[in-house]
Amino acid sequence: MDFDKLVPRARAFLGELEQNNTRGWFNDHKAQYEDTLKTPALALLDKIAASLEKQTGVVPATKLFRPQRDVRFSKDKTPYHTHLHMLWTTGRVGWFLGISTGYVTAGAGAMGFDKDGLQRWRAAVDGPGGDRIAACVTALSASGARISDPELKRVPAPFDKDHPHAGLLRRKSLTAWHDLTEADIKKGGLIAGIETAFSELQPLARVLRPLL
Repeated sequence: MDFDKLVPRARAFLGELEQNNTRGWFNDHKAQYEDTLKTPALALLDKIAASLEKQTGVVPATKLFRPQRDVRFSKDKTPYHTHLHMLWTTGRVGWFLGISTGYVTAGAGAMGFDKDGLQRWRAAVDGPGGDRIAACVTALSASGARISDPELKRVPAPFDKDHPHAGLLRRKSLTAWHDLTEADIKKGGLIAGIETAFSELQPLARVLRPLL
């Protein structure tokens, strides 16, 4: 499988889909989607899963997101996503890859803490481990990673609004992302780019894993 062809072929298909986002067009081009996006994406999921297992010691669960959008509660009724998204899950830590006409991005973290996980997160941030968590996030940002924004505008009770880790307490999720440029992919290939990004995001996974 020549994985380096996945990005340009996906972008070509998704670019056309952006201009023809209808069920009729997609059904007419479904074989192209299966051959140039779905099949190599499933193979890529398996390839990276093996790499993640070596890095984490955990066999990841994998998921290729469906192209169909859930439009039941959306004003936007266009039927298809114009991106290709993949997910690997090790425990409750997620590893993400997104491809669209405008980005190729690899990420890791938790898209949302469940109720118990949120309590453990806040207790950890408020406790002795808070400095270590803050240092991890700061180091990732300094290395060029994009850090997701906190969801809450205010520090939740019962924590002080001037808490030294107020920004972390305002979170209900935490993810970090490395964008892969065309130069990155051409230099070492798509697989190497993803593996490097995931390796650089391992410190975040190690921080989150015992809390989730």
